[in-house]
Amino acid sequence: MLFLAGRVLQGTPIEEAARGVQPSAGALHFVRIGDVPGGGNPAAADATRVVVDNFSFTPAMAAVPVGTTVTWTNHDDIPHNVVSPEQKFKSPVLDTDEMFSHTFDAAGTYKYYCSIHPRMTGQVVVR
Repeated sequence: MLFLAGRVLQGTPIEEAARGVQPSAGALHFVRIGDVPGGGNPAAADATRVVVDNFSFTPAMAAVPVGTTVTWTNHDDIPHNVVSPEQKFKSPVLDTDEMFSHTFDAAGTYKYYCSIHPRMTGQVVVR
């Protein structure tokens, strides 16, 4: 069993899977995340939720249908915000575990960034 960002991942160790060996307790094992049922980034699995952590937005690009509400949650230990350069939406400064939501009522590509850390960027594509 592996732990990643507080979540449990289950998978088959790469080398041991090929040999049919079961993992032993306490040993270090490597797994390909693609081998995990429902694998991939847990945060990216739901485009309506964007995680702010480690000076990045995950997923950096979210595709959602018109009328969807997207929620950003700051899991970083420093403040961030979510700002549209076109002034379509702007969050207050979000401390750890605080959230901001915006409903996208029209199709288009909505870019955003953290105005505190301008290199942090993302976009929501609404279809």
